[in-house]
Amino acid sequence: MKSVPRVPLALGLAGLIPFVWGALTMQSDWLAAEGARVLGPRFIGPYVQLSYGVVILSFMSGVLWGFATRARGAVAASGYVLSVLPALWAFLFVGGGPVSAAIYLIAGFVGILGIDWMFWWRGLAPRWWMRLRLLLTAVVVLSLAPVAL
Repeated sequence: MKSVPRVPLALGLAGLIPFVWGALTMQSDWLAAEGARVLGPRFIGPYVQLSYGVVILSFMSGVLWGFATRARGAVAASGYVLSVLPALWAFLFVGGGPVSAAIYLIAGFVGILGIDWMFWWRGLAPRWWMRLRLLLTAVVVLSLAPVAL
């Protein structure tokens, strides 16, 4: 992670807090009770993970759109189309019960890696991008897995 600039690394790691916090509050009744008391019930367990996951998938669409702006021609066109997929995925598929929502979020976050890789391979994303994305995606998937299971 030495090659990842400090600010993106710090913000990326901070962005994991709702996912990890949700997983922790599912494992500890005391933490869940205190979290619900202090923050409210929508900020614990799968509630915080799923709502925040939809936000982050949509955020990632914006990031990918930014990468597409660096391309030209057919690469730009395909980049723009691919960049909207995470937000559409979240909008169309993440819903219903927590199990299916978590499964679709996991699929969405894993799917984004392919799009990330395409932008990175074409030199449209920073050289350190995939290191950061792999780390963040691994933690998100591991945090959502207990809900999906």
